[in-house]
Order: sequence, then structure tokens, then C-alpha cells
Amino acid sequence: MGKNTVSLRGKHILGLEDFTPEEIRLVLETAKEMKNIIHRDIKKVPALRGKSIVTLFYEPSTRTRTSFELAGKYLGADVVNITAGASSIVKGESLRDTLYTIEAMGVDAIVMRHKAEGAAEYASHVVSPVILNAGDGAHAHPSQGLLNLFTVEQHKGRLEGLKVAILGDVLHSRVARSDIHGMRKMGMEVHIAGPRTLLPRFLCEEPGIFIHDRIEEAIAGADVIEVLRIQLERMKGGLFPTTREYARIYGLNAKRLALAKEDALILHPGPMNKGWEISPAVAYGTQSAIQEEVQNGVAVRMALFTLVLTGGKQE
Repeated sequence: MGKNTVSLRGKHILGLEDFTPEEIRLVLETAKEMKNIIHRDIKKVPALRGKSIVTLFYEPSTRTRTSFELAGKYLGADVVNITAGASSIVKGESLRDTLYTIEAMGVDAIVMRHKAEGAAEYASHVVSPVILNAGDGAHAHPSQGLLNLFTVEQHKGRLEGLKVAILGDVLHSRVARSDIHGMRKMGMEVHIAGPRTLLPRFLCEEPGIFIHDRIEEAIAGADVIEVLRIQLERMKGGLFPTTREYARIYGLNAKRLALAKEDALILHPGPMNKGWEISPAVAYGTQSAIQEEVQNGVAVRMALFTLVLTGGKQE
């Protein structure tokens, strides 16, 4: 299906389960053009001049929030940031009332992160601005899933047929859920491994998904390895003995990396617990694209803003 037959204009970006492969392809192709802007001396185009964007974050963030903000500003939009700790939220204002207040100011898009699963979808039913989900609990993080696909394709030249291993705390990872949806839609083979206590109960082997008890089995012959952060802030006790024990059995180190293909690409959504889920040697090694993911995140979020607010070139 060609680019001119697909449009995301006015579409809420809630999760990659809502995307078709053609829509994902449109975002990736648009992100390539946006990445050129990031490399300019003057990073400014008037694509979204006159548009207003609010980022509404109920949880801490560095990469996601900053990249959304820069993405909007690089495109010429007016961007305002709201954090829970510095707003009327601390006075007890409800999510609905906060959304109503933002809508009343005439904004075009709201980028939202919330600890509750389904919060972004709720917002899409309550107010009229386009909602871009920047993470809702352990449910979804669609822009991170898209930037991971973009990063892999930039290095490998393709997505279909690649073997990817996703390692670690899948239970608490919204990134993993978005990755699984996006990667399967784009024809990738997904292998998952980690402590059984950190794998969702509903996760089961389906076409394109394989579950392993040992991470060595998942890594063997992999084209891409994504390491997930141990999310201690979301955990209750007893899910694994100690972080040292986790690193010994499930951490990605140079010895385990050698089981993958020689040019295997390393991804991590950040921030990293170095020495736990990933060794410093691997995190900063030649196969790591972790810092590149951050730059690609700006390009992908520029693409999303352009496509949902203007429809892109074809419109």
C-alpha cells in the first residue's frame, strides 16, 4: 500500500496494536526525513507553526518528555510542559478536570504519561485534542516501540525476517508490549526470556512469539537484543532473589552476547541499571545503539506530530 493511501491525521496514538503495518511504515519513512532536520545547524522548520502542544506527565521522565518537547519545537509548534508535582494536581485536581482545563486553552495535541493503564485511552474519549500516549502504566509506550523499529531498520536495512530477543522484566514493561505488537506486525520473530515471575501470565507462544526459560536460548543467533530495565519501583518483593543473582542468571554480558550474530544490535529503553540487566562493557560497546535510540526518538516523535496534526506531505 502506498504512502498516499494511508493517513494518520487526527489519529490518537494509544498503542501499536491499533496500527496497521502500512501506518507503521508511514511513520518510519517520515522519521527518515525528520532525522535530517536534527542534523542541521538550525533545527527549525515551520511545519507546525501555529499549533500548540501540551506534555502532561504524571510520572518522571527524561528521554521521552524532552524528546517530545524538542520534536514539537523543531517543527515550529508552541510546547508547554505540565508535571504533576508543579500543577493543581497536587491540590487534588482530577485527571478529567486537568484535561478539561488544557482543552479549554485551545491546544491541538496532548502528550500524556500516567501510572494507570488505559489513562491515555480515557483521555481520548474525554477531550478533543489528539492524544499521544507517552506511557500508561505497564500497558503501552507506542513511540518507544516505533523508535526501536526505526533504529533497527536504520542499522539492518530491513525488519522482516529478523530475530529479536527481548530479555528481562516483561511483566512491568510497557515498552516490551509495544515492541511485541510492532515487531510482529512488521514480520520480525520475537524471542522472550526472563524470570518466570517477570513474564505476564497471559503471555503465550503464538505465531512469531517464542518464550524461553534461559536467555541463552533466546539470544542464540539473534539479529537484535533488547534488554529491559529492572523496574524496582513497580515491583513487590519476592519476584527474584537479589539483583546480583539476577545479573548472574539473566544479565546480558559479553559472554552471552557472543551467542548472537556478530553484528547483533543492542537496544535498551533506558535508564539502564548497569551491572544488573546489562554489563557496562555491552552497554557502551560497538554493537550498542542505546544512545542512537535517543536521537531517533526525536525523529520519530517529530514524524508522529507531523502526521497526526497535518497529515504529512500527501495532504
